[in-house]
Amino acid sequence: MQKHQWRDRDEEGMILYRAEYHASRWRVISQRKGEEEWEDHDPIKRELWEKLREILFNKYQRKRVPWQLVERIDKLLEDLEDD
Repeated sequence: MQKHQWRDRDEEGMILYRAEYHASRWRVISQRKGEEEWEDHDPIKRELWEKLREILFNKYQRKRVPWQLVERIDKLLEDLEDD
């Protein structure tokens, strides 16, 4: 299992995102700062796919993840455009 985390900010404050890749499936969860509960994002929205792709591409440039993960996200984004 691979885990990738990033932080984002909106009007309400800081949000911690965690994307987990296991058995060829992605799962994205998030937690607001100060809260204990994690929110599961199912289905995953396009904005989150794009942010995850950016995170993985940055990690690929530092040789932390294989290019195939970035390609899979690109394929998912293309499929979302077709729908």
